[in-house]
Amino acid sequence: MSSTADSSNSHWLQALIEDLRSQEEEIKKGGGEKRIEKEHAKGKLTARERINLLTDDGSAFYELGLWAGYEMYEEVGGCPAGGVVTGIGSVAGRKCMIVANDATVKAGAWFPITAKKNLRAQEIAIENHIPLIYLVDSAGVFLPMQDEIFPDKEHFGRMFRNNAVISAKGIPQIAAIMGSCVAGGAYLPIMSDEALIVDGTGSVFLAGSYLVKAAIGESVDNETLGGATTHTEISGVTDYKMKDDEECIATIRDLVDKLGPFDTAGFNRSESKDTQRPASDLFDLIPESRTSPYNMYDVIDCMIDEGSATEFKKGYGSTIITMYARIDGWSVGIVANQRTISKTKSGEMQIGGVIYSESADKAARFIMNCNQKKIPLVFLQDVTGFMIGKRSEHGGIIKDGAKMVNAMANSTVPKITIVLGNSYGAGNYAMCGRAYDPRFMYAWPTANIAVMSGASAGKTLTQIQIAAMKKKGKEVSAEEQAELQKTITDRYNKQTDVRYAASRLWVDGIIHPLETRARISKAIEVANLNPNIEEYKTGVIQV
Repeated sequence: MSSTADSSNSHWLQALIEDLRSQEEEIKKGGGEKRIEKEHAKGKLTARERINLLTDDGSAFYELGLWAGYEMYEEVGGCPAGGVVTGIGSVAGRKCMIVANDATVKAGAWFPITAKKNLRAQEIAIENHIPLIYLVDSAGVFLPMQDEIFPDKEHFGRMFRNNAVISAKGIPQIAAIMGSCVAGGAYLPIMSDEALIVDGTGSVFLAGSYLVKAAIGESVDNETLGGATTHTEISGVTDYKMKDDEECIATIRDLVDKLGPFDTAGFNRSESKDTQRPASDLFDLIPESRTSPYNMYDVIDCMIDEGSATEFKKGYGSTIITMYARIDGWSVGIVANQRTISKTKSGEMQIGGVIYSESADKAARFIMNCNQKKIPLVFLQDVTGFMIGKRSEHGGIIKDGAKMVNAMANSTVPKITIVLGNSYGAGNYAMCGRAYDPRFMYAWPTANIAVMSGASAGKTLTQIQIAAMKKKGKEVSAEEQAELQKTITDRYNKQTDVRYAASRLWVDGIIHPLETRARISKAIEVANLNPNIEEYKTGVIQV
């Protein structure tokens, strides 16, 4: 399963990763140094400082949605990381979903992407049955965009509905009011199982002092209205009064430490072994050109435990690899797009990255097997879509593609998706794109997610627009055609860029290729915390 690496190939990928990492460091600064200083002057820690103090020493915090809001809302100053930090961390030895408002970004106000990111965090907690910790410090809905945040099903109010559902499922929720907590947002901590409030900086009320004065004519200061003393000694709304951020976080750790025992799904794990080949070889295996072939077996060898591979239906449907293996000791089923150009026994050439009927049929059967055996599924995407043309249509490509989508969509074992390169059209769907509920979905810096490539879209849309112009009697010169195609292609290329996808939470994060094995392992470790695996069923499948 090996090939000779080209050491000259890695320079472009290294440069791309370094550029992304540099941008990530800027995103992590939130509203900037001056806003951070203002928070410190109030005696408050920032969201990231709070998380660092909350999580166990020496443990990794797996941040999710860092790129949320990237290059969005620039007309109002932007919203770095969606104004909230979310991720999975170890707290007193227990894996928890942590949600921390970033008060350096518009005082922690909620933008549309903030709501989407918060709901995604709750979704992950529900799917994996892990405790939720909310570090609340928010001015509430960003009023100029209230129509995009407030009333719809997947808007602001859905978070409080989820509070109730999560509690009913027996998933612990702990909320700490460490700053402002206003209006509808006041329900979030109080609908959690336990609520802490920091004296002097934490406040929670349905309406602040100015609105109270305007609405009912009553004069009252915010501290008397909804400060720590009011809510721990008079109203009884909160459960713990904390003197500062540090005591608050120490108390949260103490509460988590006393949580009761929990069951697991019991996914198969043996002793971890080194990878088949060094993970660093990934730099030399992935070509810069999106259309160049490469051998996905070599990529898989950089992720799986040495000697653990057992391939299913090897030699059949060769544009998809289906394989049992182990990643960091965990038993997994791998479904991966093969990028090499191959020849069938009948002599037909098969294009790499394209799903053919046999490939779809094989993948569907393998997915069913993994569900029967309770083996988590890992999808490695580099797919341009399903094969088109007369021969494929006559061979029933739609029927076989539907079979694969049906098997995958109904899968009840955890699904983890990694987008390595192309993720186009129905190929994105069949290989467990965001719409198909992967427990976690990550992308490499090389990923592109779209209906089709920028080049293909540019040509297609240009032809359509030129045809429309000609129908109106307008002649289009070659230069005008070229300019039009360039404009369309450039716009489409921006939309297919991995940062565009990550900013809208189509993926949970952009990861370094060398992190892939660790991310998959951590995803299965977290998924294992939910002992409830539903019975696997499929609907009507055409054969």
